[in-house]
Amino acid sequence: MAVQTTAPTAPRTVAVVDYGMGNLRSVSQAVMHVAQDSGLTVVVTSRPEDVRAAERVVLPGQGAMRDCMRELHDSGLKEAVLEAAVNKPLMGVCVGMQMLLDHSEEQDTPGLGLIPGQVRRFRLEGQHQPDGSRFKVPQMGWNQVRQMMHAHHGGRVHPVWAGVPDDAWFYFVHSYHACPTNPAHSAGETDYGLRFSSAVARDNLFATQFHPEKSAEHGLMLYRNFLAWRP
Repeated sequence: MAVQTTAPTAPRTVAVVDYGMGNLRSVSQAVMHVAQDSGLTVVVTSRPEDVRAAERVVLPGQGAMRDCMRELHDSGLKEAVLEAAVNKPLMGVCVGMQMLLDHSEEQDTPGLGLIPGQVRRFRLEGQHQPDGSRFKVPQMGWNQVRQMMHAHHGGRVHPVWAGVPDDAWFYFVHSYHACPTNPAHSAGETDYGLRFSSAVARDNLFATQFHPEKSAEHGLMLYRNFLAWRP
C-alpha cells in the first residue's frame, strides 16, 4: 500500500523589513508579542525573498526620509516592498508611513508613490499651545488620534482600529507630517498646531506616524489587529 506523503506547508510569516533604518528591536518585539497566538511567525529580514514569501509586511523607518529611501533602494528591498504593496497587508510605521506618499519636503525626497500626497514640515513658529508654551518641532511625546470614518468602510472607522478607543493616546516623534491628497486616505488625525493625518490607509495598506510599539496597550492592539486584518 502506497504511503501518502504531503509536503510540509511553509510557515505563515510576517516580515519586518530591515533595510538599516528602523527601530527594529522595539517594533519586532511588539509584533512578536502579539503574534504568539496568531499562527504567524515574525521574520526580521534584509532578504527580498523573505519579503516576497511573507503573508504580510511591516515597514518601519526612522531618521531622515532621504536616508530611508536611499537605504531601501541600496539594500535591494525596494522592489520587494513595492511588490508586497500590490496585494499583501502592509503596515508602515513613522518614516515608513511617510515613504508611502509621493514626496517629502525633507531634502526634496521622492517617496514610493503608493498613497497620493505630500509630506510637509511643521511650520509652527510663533504659535503657542493652550498652556502658553511654544510649539516645539519635532513633536515629541503623547498625543491623541481621532479615528476617521469613511464610506468605503461602511461608514465606520478602519478595521485596524478595532477595540482601540477613539481619541486614544499614542507616542510621536516627528518634524514632518503626511498630507494625503484624498481625504479618504486619512485613517486618523491629530492636532499639533494644525490638524494632520497621523494614520493613512488605502486598500491593503495601513500606516501610522506615531510609534505603536512605544504606545502601550493601544499600540499593541493595532499590531494585533494588523496581523488579523483581511483587506
